[in-house]
Amino acid sequence: MFIDEAQVTLKAGDGGNGSSSFRREKFIPKGGPDGGDGGDGGSVYALCDDNITDLEQYKYTPNLKAGDGGNGAGRLKKGENGRNLFLKVPPGTIFINSFTGLQSAEVLKKGEKVLLLKGGKGGLGNVHFKSSVNRAPRQFTYGSEGESGDFKLVLKTIADAGFVGFPNAGKSSLMGILTMARPKVAAYPFTTLHANVGMIDYPDIYDRLFVADIPGLIKGASQNKGLGHRFLRHIERCKVLVFVIDMAATDGRNPENDYEDLLSELELYNAALLEKPRIIAANKMDEPAAAGNLKKFKKKYPKLDIIEISCLSEEGIPALKDEIHKAVKLANNNAFAVADKPFFEE
Repeated sequence: MFIDEAQVTLKAGDGGNGSSSFRREKFIPKGGPDGGDGGDGGSVYALCDDNITDLEQYKYTPNLKAGDGGNGAGRLKKGENGRNLFLKVPPGTIFINSFTGLQSAEVLKKGEKVLLLKGGKGGLGNVHFKSSVNRAPRQFTYGSEGESGDFKLVLKTIADAGFVGFPNAGKSSLMGILTMARPKVAAYPFTTLHANVGMIDYPDIYDRLFVADIPGLIKGASQNKGLGHRFLRHIERCKVLVFVIDMAATDGRNPENDYEDLLSELELYNAALLEKPRIIAANKMDEPAAAGNLKKFKKKYPKLDIIEISCLSEEGIPALKDEIHKAVKLANNNAFAVADKPFFEE
């Protein structure tokens, strides 16, 4: 099961207590204080790991704690620091503070590390309280308590391109042809219940892209109906959107209405999604009704660049594969162009 949400309770380690101790050695009378400090408690970090694909481990182990610091001891021995806790999560994971509802952290790149909760400070040993008027202090301090909190983990899939379309449009079949992923395929709605991520390999140019098969939309998804927001949030990070349209209208649908409804749901959820580059994949062109429907579709949307494909015969698949690569690379170049602009332009 693909888990893209989890609730966790986290606790940083407590600091160890300082020690109240005095030297007790032969031939050294009144050796003086030698109590060591307590060790610091371990902190809690979010760590991005691209070898992890979902949040399953946190669904079943929701209570996690970093190590406590050790207590100080005589002979100025400092307590051992507590072990840090690293929550390894996939790229695109957001940590939301359950108490405030605000985003606490977000990790996007492999190896990125963000502090969530700071461990407690170790206490001071009695050696720190020695003075000219207090030669034998017995004072020491206790270690401070580590921070704690409840967090909601939300995964937003990171992929170069995302396949969007209504149920049974052929997204999963297309995913299986283009990549090594093997999503479940069947002739009923909501075969896909979570985002599948696969890789398109371009051996001739030594390149590869990641694509996501997003669960099928229904009308009202922007109001959280059906799979709702659990679907829509997965396309927010995609650089290019591939609209897979069933041109054969095998379920009695209208391809023109499908495209309009898809655009409407995206806009209602987040209007910025409509600014992403789009590719229209006219699927099921092997069906008799597809040619006529495509003619009507082109008449209504004459400016759209449409790639005709068939997942059954694999017609047009190479052309679509090349178009996805071209669109993603163009999107990357545009992103770099924006990033390279100076902060202050004259």
